[in-house]
This record gives sequence, structure tokens and C-alpha cells, in this order.
Amino acid sequence: MLHVDEHGMIGAGVKFERIRRITGYLVGTVDRFNNAKRKELADRVKHDGGLLGK
Repeated sequence: MLHVDEHGMIGAGVKFERIRRITGYLVGTVDRFNNAKRKELADRVKHDGGLLGK
């Protein structure tokens, strides 16, 4: 079932958890990362999926 809000945004109001792949591990949170893994995360190029500027 698709959740669509009044502005036509699909997925509005649906809760989801962000999953990251850092050094080969899939994780939801970074609370157990050491400093090296946190630095790797901070140094990554962020992509917006083409949503910025619209």
C-alpha cells in the first residue's frame, strides 16, 4: 500500500531506519563506531538522489 500525502509525496509518514555500509558492515546506528569509522563516514561524499534544487 502506498502512503501519499496531500502534496503527492509517496512514503509520507512512513517510518524507516537508515542503513549504512561502512567498511563492509551494514549498520543502522554509528554509536558503536570507533574514531576511524566515524572519520570515514564524515569524509564520504553525500548524494541527494537528485532531490536538491527542485
